[in-house]
Amino acid sequence: MSEPELLLDSSIRMWVVLPIVFITFIFGIIRHYLSLLLTSEKTVTLEQVKNSQAMIRSAKLRENGQFIPQQAFEKRKQYFLAEDSIIIKGKNKPGQAKNPMTDPSMMTDMMKGNVLNVLPMIVIGGWIQWTFSGFVTTKVPFPLTIRFKPMLQRGIELESLDASWVSSASWYFLNVFGLRSMYSLILGENNAADQTRLMQEQMSGAAMAMQQDPQKAFKNEWEQLMTTNYVNALHGIEDVVCTTPVVLEDIYTRERIAASAS
Repeated sequence: MSEPELLLDSSIRMWVVLPIVFITFIFGIIRHYLSLLLTSEKTVTLEQVKNSQAMIRSAKLRENGQFIPQQAFEKRKQYFLAEDSIIIKGKNKPGQAKNPMTDPSMMTDMMKGNVLNVLPMIVIGGWIQWTFSGFVTTKVPFPLTIRFKPMLQRGIELESLDASWVSSASWYFLNVFGLRSMYSLILGENNAADQTRLMQEQMSGAAMAMQQDPQKAFKNEWEQLMTTNYVNALHGIEDVVCTTPVVLEDIYTRERIAASAS
């Protein structure tokens, strides 16, 4: 005998489900504009741009140098390994990574980020848990196992309740991570209302705090470029192209596809 189906009052939709969606969305918009007002603009010096571009160009040469002539590869390699090059100067220049614990500006930015990201989520989540405690808001349209009950039924301790039902507290957290498309549509891609991106930045905060020493980065790039030898990846490509059979049907199909795409 199947269990009786649970019926929800239609007033729950108007007084619980929609208010939680509205509150979550509005606070996301507020968080975005507060982040724009409080976050300080980071300035990049000309030397930092030159150093980063030199590192990128050197890495591109190591990765894709086999597709250019050997003479061009050797000239570029000699340019990056010259005595007055940026990589050699950076390798020989003593440097030390900045410690965020001793930089007041970095400490202030980290504190602002924690206040804007963590505090509103705790306050709003606690208020929703207190105001709408015990409400069953909606049901997911597919069956779930009992392992999903702690995630979807926070605040409701009913073992007999099907795991597909969602409580008010869980509905709030689903909206926090489910409104990303709306935020991107209204505020743009790089917005501060996306809680998922903010959590990723917090998780990578420890890695960002331990910044790499520029001298070690230049030395590592110099060692890799020194040990990179030229290998012609296009050797014998003329023979391969000339001996590859060409089917007229393939040419016709590619032309039709290109014409339809344009």
